[in-house]
Amino acid sequence: MKPRYKLGMVALLAGMLLNYFGDRLLGVRIELFSGLSTFSFAWILDVFFVPFLVGLLVSRIFGLGGKWLCYFPPLIVRSLNYAEILYVSGTPHGSNLNPIGWWGLYVILAMESAAIGGILGEVMKKNIYGRTRKAIPESQNQSVAAKET
Repeated sequence: MKPRYKLGMVALLAGMLLNYFGDRLLGVRIELFSGLSTFSFAWILDVFFVPFLVGLLVSRIFGLGGKWLCYFPPLIVRSLNYAEILYVSGTPHGSNLNPIGWWGLYVILAMESAAIGGILGEVMKKNIYGRTRKAIPESQNQSVAAKET
């Protein structure tokens, strides 16, 4: 296996672990709906801030191209959580499983937050954003005024 693929797998697994334990630490399950009390400050942190940190981590580990890889950990973790509630544990008393459309909206929000973190992590890793200037030898790096004389 290529070292780049191994690094990508490590970055994905680290992002998934951070997302999973961030969910558990906050105690929020975005797959469940239990009225307006669902949308608390912890829910906002779980949908926006935790995936942002995941994207930042994945991009810092993977490096160039991490902004594309950081979309996957929130998608994988959220999908596994939804499937676990749907097929294994069931919904707790007083809650309903979100319809797939609403759940998809929340997952898209989480993935976009991870993308912002991924872009920022890549910028921090490279110390620049965009293309780098090529090194110009000092003999060719003259001002316009010096060339005219």
